[in-house]
Amino acid sequence: MQFEELYQPLSDDAKARAKKVKLLICDIDGVFSDGRIYLGNQGEELKAFNTKDGFGIKALINSGFNVAVITGRHSQIVQNRMSSLTIQHIYQGQENKLVAYEELKHKLDLTDEQIAYIGDDGPDMPVMELVGFAVAVNDAHPLIKRLSHYTTQMPGGFGAVRELTDLLMLENGHPLTTQGTSS
Repeated sequence: MQFEELYQPLSDDAKARAKKVKLLICDIDGVFSDGRIYLGNQGEELKAFNTKDGFGIKALINSGFNVAVITGRHSQIVQNRMSSLTIQHIYQGQENKLVAYEELKHKLDLTDEQIAYIGDDGPDMPVMELVGFAVAVNDAHPLIKRLSHYTTQMPGGFGAVRELTDLLMLENGHPLTTQGTSS
């Protein structure tokens, strides 16, 4: 199965970049979620996560890829959700995402071109300028879209991460599956 059959045309440049990826780094708000934060009267914070994205992350990890998240906010909800997806590299409260990016790159002994990053807004830009495969969600800020090597068909929080995990798996010769553990 070809990626284009499922989603949209993929440039030769995007295909070549995807084939080099060993690590996927994701932003949270606006990528894994739709960017909205629900606050209750008692100060509780709620976010919605798409189970399709979770399934894609688990499949990607099971295919041998490393996955990390770098987010500017800190939330126990994010810690719980990302841990449940077996993501080992969770960086929260990162106002300067480059610090976490450089730490990850050295920790995993990777080059920039072996790293993909999916983002949606200004704080993602410094990392996206360095990685080998910069991806914007469909509803990202126009400057982020302009910077990206690929823009998802799906918006953040509504399957954009799953679209990217499918792209990485297919371009690296891994079959897609619809069976597995809950996400």
